[in-house]
Order: sequence, then structure tokens, then C-alpha cells
Amino acid sequence: QVQLVESGGGLVQPGGSLRLSCTVSGIIFSAFTMGWYRQAPGKQRELVAIITSGGNTKYADFAKGRFTISRDNAKNTVYLQLPSLKPEDTAVYYCYTDRGIGYWGQGTQVTVSS
Repeated sequence: QVQLVESGGGLVQPGGSLRLSCTVSGIIFSAFTMGWYRQAPGKQRELVAIITSGGNTKYADFAKGRFTISRDNAKNTVYLQLPSLKPEDTAVYYCYTDRGIGYWGQGTQVTVSS
């Protein structure tokens, strides 16, 4: 059974930071591209960043120069560093793998509010 479990979300003030984690089981983690997506209320889910099995990264325009995706293959974990958060970053953040048809985590809530 493939499972992706996100953690690290929460409520932060504007300018605050979070680091999201996604721990994966049921796949050969190091062999697959991983990604982070987000979905704000009333909006479609959108790509934030991806990281390939070789460690190459790509970012959505809004995330470029702001967020950092990384992976630790020894821990079967992919991370998303979210510094200097803005209210418009408020969303549920989802972890994704392209193994087979693709699998999603349950999401972790990020709320940026004063």
C-alpha cells in the first residue's frame, strides 16, 4: 500500500516560516519524482514544486525564489521550506508521487493570518 503522510502545517503570522514534511511508504522512494501542490478555498489545486529522483527541481512562478523543495532518500521524506509567508499562501498543501498512476497525501493546512 502506497502512503504519503504530510506534516508541519499550522497557523503563522505574515512573515513567519514553516517546513512541511511528507513521509512515504510502499514505493522505492528514491526512484520517483515527488511534488508539492496546494489548494486554496474555492480554487483549483496548483503545482508548487517538483523534485526528480536525481534531485533536479522545478518551481511554479509564484514559488520561484521563495520556496525550497528537497528530499532525504534515507528517510523516505520530501520537504517544502516556506519562508516569509504571506496571507495568499494560505492553502492545504499536498504531497504527490508520480509512481504508477500517481498518489496523493491527505494534505496539511497552512494558514497565514494576523
